[in-house]
Amino acid sequence: MTGKTDNTKSAQTSAARTTSARSSDVVRHPFSDVARQLTEAAPFDVVFETPEVTVELYAPVGIDKQKPHERDELYIVATGTGTFSRGDELVPFGPGDLLFVPAHVPHRFESFTDDFKVWVIFYGDVRFKETGAHPK
Repeated sequence: MTGKTDNTKSAQTSAARTTSARSSDVVRHPFSDVARQLTEAAPFDVVFETPEVTVELYAPVGIDKQKPHERDELYIVATGTGTFSRGDELVPFGPGDLLFVPAHVPHRFESFTDDFKVWVIFYGDVRFKETGAHPK
């Protein structure tokens, strides 16, 4: 996370990548290239997206500010170590670990090293909360 990347350029780059991505395409996104796009203001970059799946690289700085999501997700730790909370669980993680979070379950990376980066895979249909309320 260099902090020197123009957020508009990063957003345009992400949009260009996701617009052309298809589930049947051969797509390569080198970790180092994607990681250079991340900044404290823009801690994630979507690298692949179809109606069925979204893949991004995420690197929070200092504190993980994410909220529960409407789709199931997988995290694959690329670099760094720390502690992850999911609901009432608290687990250590390191490079290569796979973490699963069902839709709507509170979760966050509680503590992590400065080099922490994680691949995020959102998949499946949007799942609405049991209250029946639909997102706006």
